[in-house]
Amino acid sequence: MPASRTIPLFMPLSHLLLALSVVFAWGTNFVIIKWGLAEFPPLLFSALRFLLSAVPWVFLLPRPPVRWTLLAGVGTLLSLGQFGLLYWAMQHDISPGLASLVVQAQVFFTILLAMMLRGERLRRVQSLALLLAVAGYAVVGWHGATEPSAAITLLGLAMVLAAAFCWACSNTLVRSAGKVNMVALTTWASLYGTVPVLLASLLFEGPAAIAHALSHASAHGWLAALWQAVGNTTFAFGAWNWLMARHPAATVAPTALLVPVFGMLSSAWFMAEPLPGWKLSAAMLVLGGLALNLYAGRLASLANRRA
Repeated sequence: MPASRTIPLFMPLSHLLLALSVVFAWGTNFVIIKWGLAEFPPLLFSALRFLLSAVPWVFLLPRPPVRWTLLAGVGTLLSLGQFGLLYWAMQHDISPGLASLVVQAQVFFTILLAMMLRGERLRRVQSLALLLAVAGYAVVGWHGATEPSAAITLLGLAMVLAAAFCWACSNTLVRSAGKVNMVALTTWASLYGTVPVLLASLLFEGPAAIAHALSHASAHGWLAALWQAVGNTTFAFGAWNWLMARHPAATVAPTALLVPVFGMLSSAWFMAEPLPGWKLSAAMLVLGGLALNLYAGRLASLANRRA
């Protein structure tokens, strides 16, 4: 029986700072999304994100050795599903801070999909984590239904949960791709994903609205669109995968708990989003569920190393 190895709790300081910069970029991006939506319709904004995530990188990165249907599926789930729905909801029906919290439901949707499709079992700790998260989202839904000033509607909650489910579905597809260059996969999936969301923009938002937005957008609007691709895709995704290749997932993943923290704090700072007690309580429940899920993953990793 091989000797078990202890999973390191800490990364070198430089690596930790890189991980924090990634989750800071992901968390504060919800405010930047809101700024971009002030100038672009949501589906067009998503199309711009994915077009800029693909070009010019598709000319530099070889197409990964996976089926084109997988690339199209991942791209569509992300562009039209995750970000199309998220941007649409953030336009009127959910604040940036709450959106950063609710979309983390993708973690639990991913687990449930693994149970349904691969027969994976839900551990007791994961069951408690799921219950805590559901309680947190119930708090959000209750206030969205009963308080007109809650900065969220039930429609907004449903749309962001649907966006999180699409994200989980894309995670499942990506997992089936095996060991490939994930930056290349993301780049080529972005190219495939640009087409359906652009068609949806033409259908639902109309050529006139698209032309007006493109011709009247300010430098700030274009910078917001560019940041979606360069900051949140090329830099953040690349840096995160670089860290994951050098450290156990249980060492790197806990920093992702700060994404909704940065999201809620930046929205309060830049958008003057209130943080009443019920929002903080919901955040504590959801973050507690996410933390417990990470703990369950750490226990499973330790058990596998001892086997």
